[in-house]
Amino acid sequence: MTDYKYLAELAQEARKKSYSPYSHFCVGAALLCKNGKIYTGCNIENAAYTPTNCAERTAIFKAVSEGEREFEAMAIVGGKAEEKGGFCAPCGVCRQVIAEFCGDDFKIILGNEEEFGVHTLGSLLPFSFTKKDL
Repeated sequence: MTDYKYLAELAQEARKKSYSPYSHFCVGAALLCKNGKIYTGCNIENAAYTPTNCAERTAIFKAVSEGEREFEAMAIVGGKAEEKGGFCAPCGVCRQVIAEFCGDDFKIILGNEEEFGVHTLGSLLPFSFTKKDL
């Protein structure tokens, strides 16, 4: 069984590396591959905002750039820098990127090292547009 609490702890650690000098909203993600490897990511802001990259996409892009294509679960923790991490759902762009590689049953853990909730991509992104629609 997947240790969702451990994934949430890794996301919390990744959150500490966030570069968010403008919004002060720090997010960390931990992506579990089906082979057991874990890739973490944090959000990285830019003064122009548009080039900003979310923690979820950072983790996925790191994994994909290393040849990974099969994922099991992702934990996400986020919130204002001065606050403890909490429930922070992925933005629409991140949900779409997750849908590129994962099915509706992909597990998304929202929370922190103390408490979390397990959701599915299908519940967070109903009626997704994927490669099967092309």
